[in-house]
Amino acid sequence: MDQTALNATDTQVSRAMRAVTQHMRVQRLRVGDSLPGEGYFADELNVSKAVMREAFGALAALKVLDVGNGRRARVGAIDGSVFATSLDHGIGTAQISLPEVWDVRQTVEHRTAMLAAVHRTSAQAAEIIRLAEMLALERDDLEQVTRDDIALHNAIATASHNKLFVQIVASFGPLMEVAVPAAWRTRETEEQRAAMVEHHRVLARAIADKDAAAAGVAMHRHFDESIGDVMRAMSAP
Repeated sequence: MDQTALNATDTQVSRAMRAVTQHMRVQRLRVGDSLPGEGYFADELNVSKAVMREAFGALAALKVLDVGNGRRARVGAIDGSVFATSLDHGIGTAQISLPEVWDVRQTVEHRTAMLAAVHRTSAQAAEIIRLAEMLALERDDLEQVTRDDIALHNAIATASHNKLFVQIVASFGPLMEVAVPAAWRTRETEEQRAAMVEHHRVLARAIADKDAAAAGVAMHRHFDESIGDVMRAMSAP
């Protein structure tokens, strides 16, 4: 297939993808609702089923569609893993830097902490407190600390009751799997690790106390005191 034909196919697939997403909007479909099959769209758009198959596959990769064997495609749920893949690609190809990512993350998580203090439920407050205390119990086990730390930040995002923040914070997960152990390794003494645990406790208590201002300050302090160490640890040869 020559380049002109390839470009024409790409244009058809792009147009087909837009048509499917437009169909979902016009029909007001919601997560889990079924869509017509590839044949329906192929007839409507006057394109081949191969084009529609490629369009459905691309939308499934983006989590816009939930595609399974033996059933119709369904409307997919938003998924932070898509953004996480894009972030990883951007960092790996030097399009964005780690300090840029962490600057955005600090801004986002400052807001989620304040919102969590306002909107958290009793159960959510208890879970945030529990995870903060787990860091104290497991602080010598870096793998468990990493899981608990990521879970804590995700729990705070969930307590913000802003679905987009939940997905954005979740998208930082793969980077945190590297950054959290790096940060903890810079805390070589028991006093240093205890101080890091206390930062998380203060943050959790502020959210539980519904003190938005204190939660924002605690999250900023957490970042300000750890970000330099994290960046140095992650950039070390």
